[in-house]
Amino acid sequence: MPGRCLSIAWCLAIATAPPAWSAPERPNVLVIFADDQGAVDLNCYGAKDLSTPAIDGLAERGLRFTQFYSAAPVCSPSRAGLLTGRYPWRVGVANNAGPAPQENINDLSESTDNPRLAGDAVTMAEVFGAAGYRTAHIGKWHLGHGPASRPLSQGFGYSFGHLGGCIDNYTHFTYWNGPNRHDLWENNTRVRMPGRFFPDLMVDKATEVIQAESDQPFFMYFASNMPHYPYQGDTKWLDYYAGLPYPRNLYAAFVSTLDDRVARLLKAIDDAGKREDTIVLYQSDNGHSREMRAHLGGGSAGPYRGEKFSLFEGGIRLPAVVSWPSQLPRGETRGQVVHACDWAPTLYELCGVAPPAAPIEGKSVAGVLKSADASSPHAAGDLHWDLGKQWAIRRGPWKLIYRVSLHDKQSLSAEDAEWFLSNVELDPSEKQNYASDEPGVVADLRARHEAMRAATE
Repeated sequence: MPGRCLSIAWCLAIATAPPAWSAPERPNVLVIFADDQGAVDLNCYGAKDLSTPAIDGLAERGLRFTQFYSAAPVCSPSRAGLLTGRYPWRVGVANNAGPAPQENINDLSESTDNPRLAGDAVTMAEVFGAAGYRTAHIGKWHLGHGPASRPLSQGFGYSFGHLGGCIDNYTHFTYWNGPNRHDLWENNTRVRMPGRFFPDLMVDKATEVIQAESDQPFFMYFASNMPHYPYQGDTKWLDYYAGLPYPRNLYAAFVSTLDDRVARLLKAIDDAGKREDTIVLYQSDNGHSREMRAHLGGGSAGPYRGEKFSLFEGGIRLPAVVSWPSQLPRGETRGQVVHACDWAPTLYELCGVAPPAAPIEGKSVAGVLKSADASSPHAAGDLHWDLGKQWAIRRGPWKLIYRVSLHDKQSLSAEDAEWFLSNVELDPSEKQNYASDEPGVVADLRARHEAMRAATE
């Protein structure tokens, strides 16, 4: 039985956890990671045609960021950056991980050619687990499925979800990129639950973790597969949005379906009496998809250019909210530059957890959370994104993109497609390319990025 399996996992974690300070001094941590949610696709980010009361309520009880950047414009590296605090290519995930395991491969082996989280990468789960936390992964993984890269090998005491990039939410099969493959796992064991809506299964499993009787706090990575395709929103939301144009109607229904599950998740924390002492972090992994399987769109980047796969703002400048009612301000906005790699060191500081000895690129933004007047730790430094064939660097107001990815790439000249220099402060929509006007800035940023990559290699 799933509940019994979960209890055994927690018993083992409790028995082997090192001694730590008393539980009341350590907050729980819940990281909610949305999938392919557009840059403005919440009411609190300006959407006028969506219903998202749960996530908006989280912002009302916490902080909302207006210059938050994901670690990558695509799924796998974005997740790697969040979980490790390192630039994704430094932990083996420069681009998307390989597909789900084949139906007949029960040992979860995979090709060494596939990007996957390095076995020696240090995740937040490993750090929190060493500090005496119960650790759980619920939902999408997409960081590899070989022996060293799956969740239980990366510090999680419990795992439930799919290992590849996406599944059908009712059959739990992936129907693209090769033969159809079943992809639903609990603690490395394939589990069959046909007909059960995967987001509901996620909430059920997460509720067991939240409500488990334990003196240990929890660290939970709740990696939703919504609103990533296939769009499979609840019937009530499909009816509610019937008047919206296609495909916005399908996407909107899935966003509100996600919001409903966030509401249930937060209610489970409330019912357990743990809301005041739980840090809740919410962010999207990358911008909205315009892939064929996503009906060529539905999401919105608002004023920003770009979408998923693009290093324009629409691919990486995304919703992010943090709430800790007993300790952090409520209903405030932060305009400082914050990066997804910052969450690991920030959470370590807030929870009093010793960081790993391994170097990380993220910087703690605990000061920014506590005060709107605090400076971003990136104010005078560089931020990097690198997917191999394309990369970007931001320093101050300038952002340089090499080999632009854009769904409507025909709108770019050959020069703009090769080198694009934005002044994000003057032109957040990135309509103007300053590369020819500012060759010195281009040369400086290019040298900085190449030096960083050389240090990596």
